[in-house]
Amino acid sequence: MPISISQEMMREIIMDHYSNPRNFREGDDSYLTAYMDSTSCIDKIYVQAKIENNVLVDVCWHGVGCAIAKASTSIMSELLTGKSIEEASNIIDNYLAMIHEEEYDPDLLDEAIVFMNTSKQAARIKCATIGWNGLKKILTGEE
Repeated sequence: MPISISQEMMREIIMDHYSNPRNFREGDDSYLTAYMDSTSCIDKIYVQAKIENNVLVDVCWHGVGCAIAKASTSIMSELLTGKSIEEASNIIDNYLAMIHEEEYDPDLLDEAIVFMNTSKQAARIKCATIGWNGLKKILTGEE
């Protein structure tokens, strides 16, 4: 996805993932789970990952969230399913770097690039990162 994406296209992608969230379901007992919530928003999300042979064979999630939290977690679940733990960790690190206005590789982020201006709305940073931080907790063994 080109970094020259228009604001209108970004909004369309975000609203599509909010209205039609991907991988929005509960995994079974074989999934690792991280519960993430926010004191500043309605976000209460369970991120789940099924890992086999160091590969994220499935990433799903459920709960409630604002448009930004739901859309970013939906995009994350699609982007990281099928990736190795190492690849997924690298993508998460690049996404979080983008959100915090640090150097990142836009080629790794695909649709997640739509959140590149999130830092301009500080109140939305937690919303845009809640699912990503949940999966990072799972991958680093914090959950």
